[in-house]
Amino acid sequence: MELIVLFVGGMMLLSVLVAAVLSLVVGWKLTHPPRKPVAVRPEQYGIDVYEEIAFPSRQDGLLLRGWYFSAKANGQSDSGYTLIFAHGYSQNRLEPHLPALSLAKELLGSGYDVLMFDFRNAGMSEGNVTTIGLFEQNDLLGAVDYVKQRFAERGIGLIGFSMGAATALLAAAREPRINAVIADSPFYSLPAYLRENLSVWTGLPRFPFNWLIMKLIPWLMRIDPEAVNPWQAVQRLVSCPVLFIHGRADTTIPWENSKNLYELSDKRTAELWLVPASGHVRSYASQPKRYVQTVQAFLKRKLPPVR
Repeated sequence: MELIVLFVGGMMLLSVLVAAVLSLVVGWKLTHPPRKPVAVRPEQYGIDVYEEIAFPSRQDGLLLRGWYFSAKANGQSDSGYTLIFAHGYSQNRLEPHLPALSLAKELLGSGYDVLMFDFRNAGMSEGNVTTIGLFEQNDLLGAVDYVKQRFAERGIGLIGFSMGAATALLAAAREPRINAVIADSPFYSLPAYLRENLSVWTGLPRFPFNWLIMKLIPWLMRIDPEAVNPWQAVQRLVSCPVLFIHGRADTTIPWENSKNLYELSDKRTAELWLVPASGHVRSYASQPKRYVQTVQAFLKRKLPPVR
């Protein structure tokens, strides 16, 4: 009998250890997604004049790389605003689901300068860990610092996609020099999202792996998903207009995330566009003309003239 108890106990302990090791391996991979090359050039989308730029992330100083497009240098009128793009998880500045360079060209034609860059551990930027919005906030704020240091008089808007949308909301809540945010497909809360959807990303059963990964990875990486809560950020954006865009057919981050964020926002400045039959970060691809018109109209209504 004692041998049976010892055997069963040993098997249970082994199972726990195997589950913990597997959770660590999978969690490590999630925070270290492979880099995708920046394999497309602006010239391929008809943007002939641009700068290769580099700037430090705020606080830890990681070097981030990207492009700066001047509307004036590309033969367009100058609105006085720079729009900073923020890409999604495991992507880079190209955000191929849009693609970002196509949208950048449209906005250049409307007189907006555009800054596109790679978050840490993406594209050509430094860093080896992706934190799904926690440290990426500082990367985006580094881009804001870069624009303000070069062009102190320019206004700034953020356009984020998925992780980048959530990051843009978090950054705007910390930086009063941000004049507007366009959040395409953000999540409401990172810990809530991971608890509900982590198994979709890992391919592992929700129990016990979601719990194990949520406990072990923050401990191992010294990162805290509980600090990534766009729902708290939007409540502080009283004077910063936000346009939420979300596809109703999004199965990666359901559209209710944007609806719930909108409900917590200041209705005097926030707007919500739910796009029928569009998947995750596919609203521009499915309705490019209306997408551009909606963004342009929002910016025209909400951004004051830059003197």
